[in-house]
Amino acid sequence: MQSVMTHRAPAAIGPYSQAILMNNILFVSGQLGIDPGTSLIPESFEEQANLVFNNIKAILDAAGMGLSNIVKVSVFLKDLDDFTLLNEIYTRYFSAPYPAREVVQVSRLPKNGKIEISVIAMR
Repeated sequence: MQSVMTHRAPAAIGPYSQAILMNNILFVSGQLGIDPGTSLIPESFEEQANLVFNNIKAILDAAGMGLSNIVKVSVFLKDLDDFTLLNEIYTRYFSAPYPAREVVQVSRLPKNGKIEISVIAMR
């Protein structure tokens, strides 16, 4: 088991790793729409979602992988009314065959974020 960490994504805000690599499977912890340079979270859902995907890309890159290595995506939304916009943004980062995915609405996210995404990727 190996911890994967990059300064190009926000540091963990608790006692966990950005990602863990085990047997060529990368488990990326939930990423919020935090700007790694400023540690700020923008107000708009779209800006947060794009930061989430960029943070995930940075972690994958640190592990020698890319978005095409992702096999499973877990999405947590503060408001399910953002589902349609999520799908529009999602197709900017993924193409068919899409990774397996679930989307759930939650009552609250850390830092009062609007979206959090965790992924599983394989080499």
